[in-house]
Amino acid sequence: MTPEEIRRFEEAKIKIIGKNRERTGIGTLSEKTVHAVLKHYYAPDEDLHEIPVGNCVADIYTGKEIIEIQTRSFNRMRPKLERFLPLYPVTIVYPIPFVKTVYWIDEESGEISGGRRSPVKGNPYMVFPELYKIKMYLKDPNLRIRLAFLNMEEYKLLNGWSRDRKRGSTRFDRIPVSIQEECELSCPRDYLQFVPYDIPEPFTAARFAKAVHIRKELAGTVLHILHYLEVVEQDGKEKNAYLYRVRE
Repeated sequence: MTPEEIRRFEEAKIKIIGKNRERTGIGTLSEKTVHAVLKHYYAPDEDLHEIPVGNCVADIYTGKEIIEIQTRSFNRMRPKLERFLPLYPVTIVYPIPFVKTVYWIDEESGEISGGRRSPVKGNPYMVFPELYKIKMYLKDPNLRIRLAFLNMEEYKLLNGWSRDRKRGSTRFDRIPVSIQEECELSCPRDYLQFVPYDIPEPFTAARFAKAVHIRKELAGTVLHILHYLEVVEQDGKEKNAYLYRVRE
């Protein structure tokens, strides 16, 4: 991240959550905090926010491009992409928690406890289940995906089904602390970066999962998208598992 980008993110964060945020005010905003901060980060001018385009409302419209902040459920983007992509370049920004600290809110007392740092760090493969939902648009030259890796505080309600009320609990809000890095995917070849250069070919989904430290099920989704984008190709089978290699 450049100093200018870091400064711009801090300004967006202060505008939305304040310089000395009181945790008692969490959740009082009209839209979720990550979405609001990122919208002001990418477009500090509020006159560019929530603009009608093609019978839909764009999060950001500059006159030359559209930026959509999508924290989950990319299937909701399909109607917008259907209308926006023939008209303008569209960037979908997907925030990924890089380092996350979890806090718990007691609904009855309002008390906030916790502050435990999650051992799991965010990685770019987390976006692929969402990309699967808009797979039919990924080859469109007007579509770009931007991954924003954020250090976050995550607040959850103590309303789960387990004895400590944590399992099955509801996520209340996520508060961005800082931006770590960004990764933009502008064309199919940009996805090649997600295949380790030193992985022996051909490889199965299981070997791919081990190489990049993700679950096998997620690896299958990643390879499905990479195959669709013609970044990798299938090269036979090993027992019941497909073999893959990078497409020349």
